[in-house]
Amino acid sequence: MTTQKKMEKVDGELKKLGVKVTQEITKKENPNIEIPIRALSNVVYDKKSGQLVLGSKTSRRYYFNVAHAKKFMQTLMVASFSKQLIDHKIHASIRDMFYNLKRTLPDSHENTFDMQSESDPIIVDLEVALDVLREQLHLTTDRKGIVAGNVQIKDRGDIIDWSKLGSGGWSIPSTVDEVDFKKVDAESVIVVEKNAGFERLHEDKFWQKQKCILIGTGGQPSRGTRLLIQRLNKEHKLPVYVMTDADSYGFYIYSVIKSGSISLAHVSDRISTPTAKFIGLTISDIYEYDLKKCTIKARDVDIKRAKELLNYDWFKKPAWQKEINLMIEKGIKAEIEALSHRGLKFMSEEYLPDKLKKKKFLD
Repeated sequence: MTTQKKMEKVDGELKKLGVKVTQEITKKENPNIEIPIRALSNVVYDKKSGQLVLGSKTSRRYYFNVAHAKKFMQTLMVASFSKQLIDHKIHASIRDMFYNLKRTLPDSHENTFDMQSESDPIIVDLEVALDVLREQLHLTTDRKGIVAGNVQIKDRGDIIDWSKLGSGGWSIPSTVDEVDFKKVDAESVIVVEKNAGFERLHEDKFWQKQKCILIGTGGQPSRGTRLLIQRLNKEHKLPVYVMTDADSYGFYIYSVIKSGSISLAHVSDRISTPTAKFIGLTISDIYEYDLKKCTIKARDVDIKRAKELLNYDWFKKPAWQKEINLMIEKGIKAEIEALSHRGLKFMSEEYLPDKLKKKKFLD
């Protein structure tokens, strides 16, 4: 579906919501909005797709209900704001939206929104109710994530070459669904959790030598970064390999890219990549690549999190159970930077090429 078609679909969904509420008012009915429930109790792991998805439970938000009235009003305000953004072909940050809509109601001291923590969940409610992405409502967040590779894109009329951006790389925006790929000359996508790892591989021109697209997530990947990864995988058939720290939080970052997250289960099908593979760092790598002197003692919270991972359906594969149990048993973890113990170019010239050549991945 083209960007224009996507925008028309989102615009149509907003119009349908407005027409529905208007008709209910005209008929003197109680206006309401049906919203799928985003609680943990309504999130399931779909083994067939390999993704976390929302279940079928929904709730209704009514105008003539003391407990619902304020949120009903807030939901329609956010919908109206988004419609204006789309009509004027502009974007706004979720912070901009909060301040734009935060105001005292006439003849009262009541704000429509007191804190941004009140408006942010309403945005999610709206995207769930309309089955659209927040970014398609023209609502954005701060940029997070960087990319380099032999790729040319068209972004808002400008042609950008990811191979010619110096040391910085291309800063990944929220609205990557609006980007058009003009040329993609790569055989795989390598996703690195740490910015330091990205910088090391970028300076060593790893993406040139391995003919890959290099993406740095800077920790937990943003929605824009996850969507970019999925697009490269789906639209250009590129295998995706994820590299994180060897700890429970790094392993979870990989699973978010692959299967989605509980908080964003409603958009898993649009921003996760079920075929992604884990390329490292593993606890086993610590012993195989002689990194024993570079480990860190795992904290109680690390061990607790690791034990939680053992119970997740998507981590119940034998290879993952082995790695997570090894972390718990040894009481250690390691960072990507530990590979520098073997030499600053060890990661780019030996570790990753060896893993790629021998297909030493976890699924």
